[in-house]
Amino acid sequence: TITDASGRTLSGQTSEAFWRSVAHAEPISIGLNCALGAEELRPHIANLSGIANTYISAHPNAGLPNEMGEYDQTPEEMAVLLREFAESGFLNIIGGCCGTSPAFIKAIVDALHDAAPRTVPQPTPALHLSGLETLTINSDSLFVNIGERTNVTGSARFSRLILENDYDTALEVARQQVDAGAQIIDINMDEGMLDSKEAMVEYLLLIASEPDISRVPIMIDSSKWEVIEAGLKCVQGKGIVNSISMKEGEENFIHQATLCRRYGAAIIVMAFDEQGQADTAQRKIDICKRSYDILMNKVGFPPEDIIFDPNIFAIATGIEEHNNYAVDFINACRYIQKELPYALTSGGVSNVSFSFRGNNPVREAIHAVFLYHAVKAGLTMGIVNAGQLEVYEAIDPELKERVEDVVLNRRDDATDRLLEVAETVKGGLAKNTGPDLSWREQDVIKRIEHALVKGINKFIVEDTEEARLQIDNPVDVIEGPLMSGMNVVGDLFSEGKMFLPQVVKSARVMKQAVSHLLPYIEAQKTGATQAKGKILMATVKGDVHDIGKNIVGVVLSCNNYEVIDLGVMVPAEKILKIAKEKNVDIIGLSGLITPSLDEMVHLAKEMERLEFDVPLMIGGATTSKAHTAIKIEQHYTRNATVHVLDASRSVSVASKLLSTTQRDQFKAELREEYQQVRERRANRSKKEVFLSYEDAIGNRLKLDWSDYTPPKPSFLGTKTFDNYPLDELASYIDWTPFFHSWELAGRYPKILRDEIIGEQAQQLFDDAQIILQKIINEKLFTAKAVIGFWPAAQVNHDDIAIYLDENRTQTINTLHHLRQQTVKPTGKANRCLADFIAPQESSANDYLGGFVVTTGIGTDELAKSYEEQDDDYNSIMVKALADRLVEAFAERMHERVRKEFWPYAQDETLTSEELVKESYRGIRPAPGYPACPDHTEKTALFSLLNAEQNTTVSLTESLAMNPASSVSGFYFSHPEARYFAVGKIAKDQVENYSQRKGDALKTTERWLSPILGYEND
Repeated sequence: TITDASGRTLSGQTSEAFWRSVAHAEPISIGLNCALGAEELRPHIANLSGIANTYISAHPNAGLPNEMGEYDQTPEEMAVLLREFAESGFLNIIGGCCGTSPAFIKAIVDALHDAAPRTVPQPTPALHLSGLETLTINSDSLFVNIGERTNVTGSARFSRLILENDYDTALEVARQQVDAGAQIIDINMDEGMLDSKEAMVEYLLLIASEPDISRVPIMIDSSKWEVIEAGLKCVQGKGIVNSISMKEGEENFIHQATLCRRYGAAIIVMAFDEQGQADTAQRKIDICKRSYDILMNKVGFPPEDIIFDPNIFAIATGIEEHNNYAVDFINACRYIQKELPYALTSGGVSNVSFSFRGNNPVREAIHAVFLYHAVKAGLTMGIVNAGQLEVYEAIDPELKERVEDVVLNRRDDATDRLLEVAETVKGGLAKNTGPDLSWREQDVIKRIEHALVKGINKFIVEDTEEARLQIDNPVDVIEGPLMSGMNVVGDLFSEGKMFLPQVVKSARVMKQAVSHLLPYIEAQKTGATQAKGKILMATVKGDVHDIGKNIVGVVLSCNNYEVIDLGVMVPAEKILKIAKEKNVDIIGLSGLITPSLDEMVHLAKEMERLEFDVPLMIGGATTSKAHTAIKIEQHYTRNATVHVLDASRSVSVASKLLSTTQRDQFKAELREEYQQVRERRANRSKKEVFLSYEDAIGNRLKLDWSDYTPPKPSFLGTKTFDNYPLDELASYIDWTPFFHSWELAGRYPKILRDEIIGEQAQQLFDDAQIILQKIINEKLFTAKAVIGFWPAAQVNHDDIAIYLDENRTQTINTLHHLRQQTVKPTGKANRCLADFIAPQESSANDYLGGFVVTTGIGTDELAKSYEEQDDDYNSIMVKALADRLVEAFAERMHERVRKEFWPYAQDETLTSEELVKESYRGIRPAPGYPACPDHTEKTALFSLLNAEQNTTVSLTESLAMNPASSVSGFYFSHPEARYFAVGKIAKDQVENYSQRKGDALKTTERWLSPILGYEND
């Protein structure tokens, strides 16, 4: 049961009514839960506590989970952090989330029992609106521009675009309004030939996917309540309804205002009652006062969310009764500001100049003069063409005087006098709404800095040349303006004001500038610039993945470190040989697959043996602080070994490791921290409880095979696919991991609307579409696949026998699988992939499938071509897209298997979102992943598929697939087949598994080391 602050019960309602009630309720508390732990939560709680006029609650995780799913913070550590939160005045309510056991709650209670709760602030009321960004409007705010061009009644071009269903171009109209300075955009679809409701919904949904537009609040503008309400159900953030009024009486006015409140919108109230629109100052004042009283006393509407529109009518029409319309509006604004506390005012500014339609210069002048006086009188906001607002002081003096006479009704002949000059200025005030190149007017140093920060490479060569001509030594251009600009980039990145894709673009600009200078540097033989340090980086032997390493290298280069990148599959002896030859300051190792971890351990031991004395940085998807502390750091004690979580941390880690003032303390803190990790792990490992392997088999998943007929594939053996159409794969891309590879966290498409990173995510996405289309159009990648199906049966409980043919007498291979061995709750089985295949002794004839797909052919060549152009950004983009395409290929082939080649789901109709969620029958687990954690099973799969000959994909000695953008796995068809994680296993299963595979126990333990539930040397 959920109640609001007044004790009203909110449960027991329909879903829609429930959420409306929640929106309407005054919240008693606002809080944050954090999957990153209390330390990462702090800046957000600090920010929230400074602005919220409610209680603040926090529910952090117990730190971060390691690769074993264990959280790395103790109750005492969390209690210390939360005590500091309380002492800083951030909190009223505190709790825990993932990983926080009763011991954590007790530690928190003990630490905070005498802490004072946060004092809830009582801020002065202000109108808070939001798109992706917040817009606060109060008495101190400047005039707020509401963009008017997305209005079918006010813009002929916009109306035509909507009527012709050209929503893409119509979106550009909104984007231009925002780019030109509109802080809110007004959207109106009231056109006789339109289904206004449908058009409003479609346009708002499209805007929601455009972060450069949806960052500003939306004003839903319609004379039809059904259109307004449909818009309120689509708009994100807090918008404005334009408008409601008393023209249909108080009852309807109260009903609509109440619904607006529940939808969480501010309202514009027109000066309109049962008698009609207010035209005189007194009528405007009377209606606004009456509306205000009703809203305050009968609806309980927050006064700061009330915006009055006292009606702007056209002036200079030649009708005497119209001459005072502008003055009446201005006087009404003055009254509202003074007499109706916290209420705001608005108006459709273009109406005032309607009699001069067709003469934009005069209209712009009228708007500027009218706003100058109305804003001084209290006008808060107005619907205007933000791209065509004239500056009051810039208006021609004669024109301004005559316009002012009209606006302020200072002369009887004001209209005639304005008409006299109107034609002479026609066309003289048009505005240029193209890209802003005003930064090009700055001196060359500032231009270079701007180009680096914004990632603009269009002018960098000419600007670099200009700087070289001004500065005698070309090296000084690098160490001066270029490094100065990159320092700004580095600072902004570390402060969270720039994101990784932007930094990589900045690096591209920097590289192009340096490339231009290199011939001059060589000619003068002045040597290279002085770097902060020399860092060698490599993906270890057996591993072919390097996107993350490349990104780290770019970030370090941006911060003036010299990076020596040895590439992929680099053996330890080569890494150490070059490290000694180049006299490097730091060695950085990267790896993606689990066997890479063993190679890192080996390299650390070699560094110790060979008496190296440089820091060792560890990074990559399978690495973790826990693994570094437990498996690597103890083997290399001559200097620091440190795990680097992501590229954004690499600079601060490198800086501390090489700092003469910070490094000793940093290394000491690392050793202490890693010792604590080892101790916590040792304590936790004692609590691990396993079933015996025999008992785990006894608790296996027991499927009923007596009443089940396995589907038969359409063919047995293998089928190959050469040059698979790339355009067919594009629609199957899951974009969420793409953003993660660039260290932008969030799910697609929501990430494009994210308040913090949405704008950069959209730009990255747009750039990706350009490269993706180039790859598809020019066939720069080659996609190949092989799939296969074989008769199969479960044998020895956990193995799968693969037969030559339907006779099922000759076994051509045996696949070996592992079983969950930890104690399960009652009713939960200890699963193994073999459980999903019919046992040999059953009457069911079952089958197993397998696949290898790749889109990596051509990837390295294309990436290298960009590198040769000093374009790291697009080089990394190419590899990231190749990874997305191969996953899309795996998704598409699995779909074809289910519907065509093993047609057990011929009628399947799933959306892209449902495919991403794996809402289909069957699974495709991959060797090396949680359900099948043994990489060595790839050798059997590749043998069955003759994969290397059929796809050119090969296996390295560590069983990574080369090219990197390749995926392999098995196909299971049973409707009960589900993904799961084997987790930790005990020694008795490892011994049995080793015997079944015919491998030495030590070999098996090495390959299974990440999941061993016992200590193993």
